[in-house]
Amino acid sequence: MTVNLFNLKSRGTTLRTELLAGATTFLTAAYIIFVQPDILAVTGMDKGALTTITCLSTALATLLVALWANAPLMMAPGMGLNAFFAFSLVIGQKVPWQTALGVVFLSGALFFILTLVGLRERLVKAIPLSLRLATSSGIGLFIAFIGLSNLGLIVKGDAIPLKLGPLSPTVLCGLVGLILALWLENRRIRGAIFLSILATSLLGMLCGLSPWPTALFALPPSPAPLLLQLDILGALTLSLWANILTFMFVDLFDSLGTLIATCREADLTDEEGEIAGLPRLLATDALATMGGALLGTSTTTTYIESASGIAEGGRTGLTALTTATLFLLALFFTPLIAAIPPYATAPALIVVGLFMMRSIGQIDFYRFDEGGPAFLTFILMPLSYSIATGLSFGFISYFLLKLFGGKGREIDPFLIGIAILSLISLIL
Repeated sequence: MTVNLFNLKSRGTTLRTELLAGATTFLTAAYIIFVQPDILAVTGMDKGALTTITCLSTALATLLVALWANAPLMMAPGMGLNAFFAFSLVIGQKVPWQTALGVVFLSGALFFILTLVGLRERLVKAIPLSLRLATSSGIGLFIAFIGLSNLGLIVKGDAIPLKLGPLSPTVLCGLVGLILALWLENRRIRGAIFLSILATSLLGMLCGLSPWPTALFALPPSPAPLLLQLDILGALTLSLWANILTFMFVDLFDSLGTLIATCREADLTDEEGEIAGLPRLLATDALATMGGALLGTSTTTTYIESASGIAEGGRTGLTALTTATLFLLALFFTPLIAAIPPYATAPALIVVGLFMMRSIGQIDFYRFDEGGPAFLTFILMPLSYSIATGLSFGFISYFLLKLFGGKGREIDPFLIGIAILSLISLIL
């Protein structure tokens, strides 16, 4: 029955291969169970409930991919957008986390509508490649900066904005974890980030920096403090529309980039390189974001870590089903998850930031009408603590440089509209 349901034979795979691939994806991406609650808890959201909801939202979204799209892909709360949610929207702009969840829900709904009416390809085409690459790089720099700050290596200065923090035992322990994570990644070890988090936590406990877990197994914390707490009406204000569009744009770019990379490796593209069932995959992403907001978490997106399972031979939704099942089982290991200290998860943020910054090398900085807007986009994201601000300055500067450089005809009408909306959002 399983073979027929997921078309294992037609895709040239076996039951054993799919199960192994699903376990590999889980191991590679399991760090999100520790990192997501740490990031969102700074907003005042219940950390125990966040742990439960992280596992639930990941499992349910990945299950939807398995059964509806029959793809070997995993979906979970996205890195970058979770930081934007917590540090920019809630802390920076003083938006209540309930309203921020409403912003996430509306961004998912907008993404879903664009997918249904077929405008998503048109929208992506309107954004120049340099700005798309800069967005990924800027989010990576933003995440790495948050990781360094959470670790305590970078702190607020007295006469200067930032300075090196004291090299306390916890900071040194975190730096050991960072070096370990980078070394494991360099050796192509599966689950390098996950293993480095566990090793750093164990080192901290052995050194007396953190308490040992009180138990191995327990019933998961109740999700009730966050479940259905989103404020959609509060998010329907003009001042928050720039944030809604930012969540939608970044999710769209991130999802498309991940789908293109992973589906090509999984042989899910046709002769022209088009992804089989792309509308269904994007619709799944949008529905997962809406569902995640209802549960009580930030934007859910397709994970590039899916590539690890695909590299192990995963070709069908059975890989995703296996990954989803393992995330559900992780719910009952919450005492272990709760014992993971912040200095053990901070290196994970830095390494993920490094991954996302790799695209910066593809930007042509010798062309200032391309490199200039790209630079403003990625540098302003961490410095302003806002992805939306970086995107807005990128769109506006790109439009102006092309217009006054005599290249107005190169500007897509959609981009002109986006630049105008960005300017309005900055003024307001």
